[in-house]
Amino acid sequence: MKILAISGHSGCGKTTLITRLIPALKAAGLSVAVIKHTHHDVEWDAPGKDSYRHREAGARQVMLVTPSMRFSAEPLVEADAVPLIAHVAALSPCDLVLAEGFKHEAVPRLEVFDAALNRPWLYPDDPRVIALVSDTAPQAALPCFARDAIDDIVRFLLDWFHHAKLS
Repeated sequence: MKILAISGHSGCGKTTLITRLIPALKAAGLSVAVIKHTHHDVEWDAPGKDSYRHREAGARQVMLVTPSMRFSAEPLVEADAVPLIAHVAALSPCDLVLAEGFKHEAVPRLEVFDAALNRPWLYPDDPRVIALVSDTAPQAALPCFARDAIDDIVRFLLDWFHHAKLS
């Protein structure tokens, strides 16, 4: 599985870009998984539910299976300290893993930038950035795509996918 991070500051449009890339990558024949990093604790379960009670009792991992979905949870003492590759190993096999966030992981990345946020670019200090997605064209030697240029971004990613070494 190849890994590509989609990185940028909060609110820059990473999720929107990913949701537009997935169908196009899928149409090009790739199976895609997504791992999203958040700095917030999120609870998908509810106190009193059986799966919640199982976790509270100390189960190492709990999986809830519905007629159309599967949810899995395992407590991690310091989840932010777990390397991305360990999270990828927990996925079912696929062609490409899009990792939303993970700015500090040593994997290739697209940087998504929004000038309105008044935050600095990542690429000048991050050699892992392979391309930029922004409506503001920087003075950079890297490929830069407008955020609505999905077909161009996908062509670039397919070329990268077929020529890059495994992450």
